[in-house]
Amino acid sequence: GVKHGFSTRLGGVSEGIFSSMNLSYHRGDRLEAVDENYRRMGRAIGFTLAQRVFSNQIHSTEIKIVSKEDCGKIMTGMDGLMTDESGICLVTSYADCVPLFFYDPVKRVIAASHSGWKGTVGRIGKKTVEKMQEVYDSDPNDIFAAIGPSICRECYEISEDVAIKFREEFPNDWYRQFMKEKGNGKYQLDLWKTNELILLDAGINSDHLDITDVCTCCNPNLLFSHRASRGKRGNLAGFICL
Repeated sequence: GVKHGFSTRLGGVSEGIFSSMNLSYHRGDRLEAVDENYRRMGRAIGFTLAQRVFSNQIHSTEIKIVSKEDCGKIMTGMDGLMTDESGICLVTSYADCVPLFFYDPVKRVIAASHSGWKGTVGRIGKKTVEKMQEVYDSDPNDIFAAIGPSICRECYEISEDVAIKFREEFPNDWYRQFMKEKGNGKYQLDLWKTNELILLDAGINSDHLDITDVCTCCNPNLLFSHRASRGKRGNLAGFICL
């Protein structure tokens, strides 16, 4: 009932810092190369270039309901996409942030949300589930969800001002599970565990939740990582379509 995938940086035609499966049109790569990369992903997963709907990702918690009229467009001012229409491929972009995928096989609804630290502290995962309930009458017990490849806790150092935002937003027993203090105002944040707790709190069953163990920053030869490359990189992408 659903087709989905997540790219690596392998198997494309882009060159240099974009080599080789860059899926961003906005980082300086050649248009023709990015188009061909998307064609290859489309053949592998099962979508065409004309079926894509993109998120522009502003590190918010806004989620956009899309239809076939939106195919070929970039949805602005949001970090999540959702639809119950077949023939639409939801495309979200990554290079360390957390991909969240959702599928309700009962109501036939899909969603994809981009969860960096701002989206995570804003609980975009829970807001996605709530929007599926509100718009499509989804039951969280029916929803399957996945946390995709992204930066791990050992690689993700944050400053104290960011850690404070998480301490203020989440219960202490959660905070102890996902935050490690290093001293000198530095912390290590586990975005995988934080999003896991958020999705379970939203009503997703633990046996319906798939959690990655693949870190973008630990695997710079396989995946694009903003931190590992110091910003000299292309983008990965997540795909999901009915």
